[in-house]
Amino acid sequence: MSRKRVPRYWAGLSPNGLGRTKPNHYWDMLKVAWENRDQLPFAWRILKNGVCDGCALGTTGLKDFTMDGVHLCTVRLNLLRLNTMPALDPAVLEDVALLAEKSSKQLRRLGRLPYPMLRSKGQKGFQQVSWEEAIALAGRRIRQTSPDRLAFYLTSRGITNEVYYMAQKAARYLGTNNVDNSARICHSPSTTGMGETLGVSASTCSYKDWIGSDWVIFIGSDTPNNQPVTTKYLYYAKRKGTRVAVVNPYKEPGLDNYWVPSVTESALFGTKIMDEFFPIHTGGDVAFFNGVLKHLIEDGALDESFVARHTEGFEETKAELERQSWEDLEALSGATRQDMKRLARLLGEARSAVFVWSMGITQHAHGVENVKSIVNLALARGFVGREHCGLMPIRGHSGVQGGAEVGCIPGAFPGGRPVNRETAREMSELWGFEVPSKPGLEAVAQIDACQAGEIDVLYLVGGNFLETLPDPDFVRQALSKPDLRIHQDIVVSSQMLVEPAGDVLLLPAATRYEQPGGGTETSTERYIYYSPEIPGRRIGTARPEWDVILQVAESARPAQCDKIHVEHTQEIREEIARAVPKYAGIEKLSKKGDAVQWGGRLLCRDGDFPRPGGKAAFSPLRPPDSGVPDGKFMLSTRRGRQFNSMVQSKRDPLTGARRQDVLMNPDDMRRLGLKDGAPVLLRSRAGSYRGHAKSAPMRPGNLQVHWPEGNVLIPHGPKAASGVPDYNTLVELEPQT
Repeated sequence: MSRKRVPRYWAGLSPNGLGRTKPNHYWDMLKVAWENRDQLPFAWRILKNGVCDGCALGTTGLKDFTMDGVHLCTVRLNLLRLNTMPALDPAVLEDVALLAEKSSKQLRRLGRLPYPMLRSKGQKGFQQVSWEEAIALAGRRIRQTSPDRLAFYLTSRGITNEVYYMAQKAARYLGTNNVDNSARICHSPSTTGMGETLGVSASTCSYKDWIGSDWVIFIGSDTPNNQPVTTKYLYYAKRKGTRVAVVNPYKEPGLDNYWVPSVTESALFGTKIMDEFFPIHTGGDVAFFNGVLKHLIEDGALDESFVARHTEGFEETKAELERQSWEDLEALSGATRQDMKRLARLLGEARSAVFVWSMGITQHAHGVENVKSIVNLALARGFVGREHCGLMPIRGHSGVQGGAEVGCIPGAFPGGRPVNRETAREMSELWGFEVPSKPGLEAVAQIDACQAGEIDVLYLVGGNFLETLPDPDFVRQALSKPDLRIHQDIVVSSQMLVEPAGDVLLLPAATRYEQPGGGTETSTERYIYYSPEIPGRRIGTARPEWDVILQVAESARPAQCDKIHVEHTQEIREEIARAVPKYAGIEKLSKKGDAVQWGGRLLCRDGDFPRPGGKAAFSPLRPPDSGVPDGKFMLSTRRGRQFNSMVQSKRDPLTGARRQDVLMNPDDMRRLGLKDGAPVLLRSRAGSYRGHAKSAPMRPGNLQVHWPEGNVLIPHGPKAASGVPDYNTLVELEPQT
């Protein structure tokens, strides 16, 4: 690519953004090096040879398949200590009361879990046990309960496809489809919405398609905070003439200007990223995109040939739009008719566009409809199945894309086969044991079942429901109910400390870099990357995660254990290739740099959609009533300087906001007589929250607070049909003195 400097894209003339609110990447790198100073050679081998255990952009070592140069970000660097920290002293867990006031960050800093540990009802803490005792206890308790009272949940913190595959197979070997992973809490509406309309449930394009597209449109997504390397892609895209539009209630500073540390020009002068901004209400997406589509139709700006040849349902969608008035669309979206016209015009004049969204779209009760409204726009302009075009639900975690695709979800077997009698019979023939045919419980339903006393054994691999689900008090009560709670993890989390009704078992896990035989992950753009084992230090007796789950399953049902037993991750990859046809090639991945992209660069190429009849489907959508009563605000939760619920700093360097700040519109603050830093009290039907007002470029009538701290305001339920909690709620704000 051209190295010529382009001043019109500069964010300013101050070197490295001196005096601006922005990350200090170089200082952060020094801090990470200091934090890992006791294991610098091992840390370097992880960075040089491993596949990133952070977001799902995908990398092998310090390279990727999108651009030249170094691929490294602060998200990955800040996770590094989880892999290099020493073991904790088991004595610190002997009295959990002494840990009750520690933050999750402080708990992680205790060190890695080195040995299996057990706590029984009435005991004040955990005692070390042998692996033999731990496996025998878990197996016995699973054997004593019925399969419908057993549940598995896996999060995405570095978990490989091999672990996900063996976990779901073990669950089904034990007779239950109650197995789920964190993909549901993030992007299940994307999977559902795209599957129903396009016949595919993953990104239809690749990151390469950003660079050279006429437009990249971000919707409910803050990639500079959650997937920082995307800013480097955007830097190169801007140099190719790509423009960037953002649809969001909040004008994200990182999407406005960014200083890319590994590009000299951008590091010095910054990069102007955002070209157009469209402010809308939280929850106003369907109304806004319906208005945009309505304009496209009225302006004759459809790709009529594509619509006629490759889609169905357009006339019904058009008829529904005709019944919706501009006044209603403006009121429900929080945007003006002129803004809808502006987006319609730029799409109508564009030859290509990529739509990128994240949890600002999916974590709503109407998340599926939000996704379908974006699909409608892409279909209207024919922006699917061509280079520099596509629909991309960008993933925030390295394991979630593959977790669902290899079957670690309650309603589908590996390869996306829906759970029913016919597919259960197919899987039974493949695996050699009887597979249950009734769909299982998704993550939130598992917690509901625990609260109702309907789960005896809850097996949690990573994660922390206390800090990821709404209404933490409800979740805490639910976690206390099962007779046996198993936590398989690398560090201590607050959910491990919840008082048990029976027993709590801690099983120490090896990381992906410690897994003999290596492992694979699947990126947002569907690349399956091989991550080799990194030689060096190991922690206590921690074992590979797939092996622990396998041993528990074999202990619970020893008579048929030959049907599930494997010795090596290579065997698992070979089985995945047989069970998931689109993963063909995974069995050949064996060294650093090996990767295969299922489906190729583009899905639905040339308008060929894998649906009945081969056509994509428009969706007639009626906007949800997202009106805000007088005296209330619509609140949503946001991320800031964190990875999932792992908070890494008390201040977000992109926004300047601290963890307890309540982001709000300056006009709303003036109306209430508030100044920056003023104490406020938020109340919802779920609870209350004390914070400090902070002026922000926010759509009036909307508030944002950080997640997970703000989860105390989010009611337990309702959730989308796809099982995702609604992380938005109405609140009252009271100024405090």
